[in-house]
Amino acid sequence: MTTHTVDHLLGKIMDSAEGISDINFSVGRPPQVEVYGNLQAAALDPPPAPLTPEETEAVATGLMGDNQELHDTLKRTGSCDCGYSMPTGNRFRVNIFSTKGALAVVMRTLTSTVPDLDDLCLPEAIHKIPELRDGLVLVTGSTGSGKSTTLAAIIDRINSMRPAHIITLEDPVEFVHPHKRGTINQRELGADFFRFSDGLRAALRQAPKVILVGEMRDRETVEIALKAAETGHLVMSTLHTIDAGQTINRITGMFEIAERQLVRSRLAEVMRYVVGQRLLPRVSGGRVPAMEIMMSTLRVHELIQNGEEEDKTFYNVIAEGGSYGMQTFDQHILMLYKDNVISEATARGYCTDGPTMGRSIDHVRSTRGEETSDLGDLEMASTRKRRRR
Repeated sequence: MTTHTVDHLLGKIMDSAEGISDINFSVGRPPQVEVYGNLQAAALDPPPAPLTPEETEAVATGLMGDNQELHDTLKRTGSCDCGYSMPTGNRFRVNIFSTKGALAVVMRTLTSTVPDLDDLCLPEAIHKIPELRDGLVLVTGSTGSGKSTTLAAIIDRINSMRPAHIITLEDPVEFVHPHKRGTINQRELGADFFRFSDGLRAALRQAPKVILVGEMRDRETVEIALKAAETGHLVMSTLHTIDAGQTINRITGMFEIAERQLVRSRLAEVMRYVVGQRLLPRVSGGRVPAMEIMMSTLRVHELIQNGEEEDKTFYNVIAEGGSYGMQTFDQHILMLYKDNVISEATARGYCTDGPTMGRSIDHVRSTRGEETSDLGDLEMASTRKRRRR
């Protein structure tokens, strides 16, 4: 399949629906799109048949083009990443991988518009991050949870606020930032550098004030990021973790046991924010971010340095830190439900603590004068019985 043919197919798919975030080419399925978190067949005319191994390979080949390094990486490791741009201006982050002897392709759409922090409906605490001058900020969550969008909005705000040199290390470059008050240089993995650790090490010689690292993938990258944060840089990055506690444990777990206490001490000194993110479906359509926010306080500092105990956990400290702007996922999800931004089913389905969320929802329904479920009463009665025993 030629590049022209791929562009024609992608153009038809992108025109098939609004809100497409991903395109999926898998053997045995017709071309699929993900729209606001739901995977569905692309609405093409005529409806295409399920893809054959030859067809998915043709799509993959068309996307890789003449880049021999991509072909070699795919053959050697079983997958490869690249960016792809259409003449229409549509841009994609592409992953090609082998599965059961065939190839599959997943393409994430990249918007050309840099998001504005005020338009993302983020908690007020997030608006304070661009004011930071040093330290480490981590945005965590699963693939497709909006981490890159949040970080791009923060970078844009810094770029607008002060005359600072900003370097980004990305895989691939997603949002193209223009120079504003700041000077911004965006570098792409595979084109401008070949490992995040190499790009980060080089960045320390390029006189930046702010460094964005696409992902903390290995110990070496974490080690250099800590050094950068310790020497007066503001370092921002992402991790594929589900909450603050797992984030700290993931980082320390990259090091040998004998090194972990020192790493915890260094991390406690430089950590400024850990922001967890999930995208939830809105009642009115589209998606809204739910966020867990942990900020640097004395209690958080002690937890990072000494680790969690039975009665001292990151969850408890975050839940009790509302006066600082901290919040758990469930606190934010409940607030979104109270404000009628998300449905009850969404609140129950995306929360961390189901029983507690159920009781909280029943309380909200009760204050609204709505009929409540019996689940909360049954759970509380069961708890009382266990305590009496």
